[in-house]
Amino acid sequence: MKSKLYSISFNAAKSFNHGILVVPCRFGTSFVSPIVNENLDSPGFTDAGPQSFDPGQGLIKTLRRFREQPGSLQEKCEFCGVGLETEHRHLLEVSKNRIACTCSPCALRFQDVIGGRFKLIPRDVRRLSEFDMSDAEWENLALPINLAFFFYSTPQEKMNAMYPSPAGATESLLPLTAWSSLTEKNSALTRMEPDVEALLVNRVGTKREYYTVPIDVCFELIGLIRIHWRGLSGGDQVWAEVDRFFAKLDANSCL
Repeated sequence: MKSKLYSISFNAAKSFNHGILVVPCRFGTSFVSPIVNENLDSPGFTDAGPQSFDPGQGLIKTLRRFREQPGSLQEKCEFCGVGLETEHRHLLEVSKNRIACTCSPCALRFQDVIGGRFKLIPRDVRRLSEFDMSDAEWENLALPINLAFFFYSTPQEKMNAMYPSPAGATESLLPLTAWSSLTEKNSALTRMEPDVEALLVNRVGTKREYYTVPIDVCFELIGLIRIHWRGLSGGDQVWAEVDRFFAKLDANSCL
């Protein structure tokens, strides 16, 4: 199967805690591993901006500065510069798939804006308890692991299938021919907002969990897996963290 690797873009102030980069989020603390820029030609989850991390020595210098200046790490609104609370709003810069952290007043300026540079990322998480997807339909997607998210990209004018890997978010390059049959059986998929909402699927082990989620929730999951993955199979810790992530997600979901 062909696939393409994308690094995670989370261009926000980050803090350093016990050697781990952390980004506050609505479900607690989102762990985001050092950002890797793969210098890909195609658009995707690539990092851009003045706070991006360079691999190697650049990352070491950045982490050293975080330790020396812990007071300078409060997240700030990328539009007006005001300090942000742990729970705050996010915007998506659509053309770059880049997340921007914002205060509520700035975020609300983009509510219901159509065709703009930024889109307001929604907050609602919905568990799709009646979601209809057979094992055969899942296998037809030919994804290497039983964990993935799907969203419509306006710039690319197509559905994207992404799955987590130790190196970041990876896009399946296979055509999503099975998507139309899924939408016919599951009307909730037709109501997802392009770019900023996704279908998140967890079929690890015996799980059969389906959610429509804000796109930043998917970024949180990718970062968590990058931090905790060990060896070829990930190790017990990463899958325990994934279970905790989905438990929190379920607790914050609505029907």
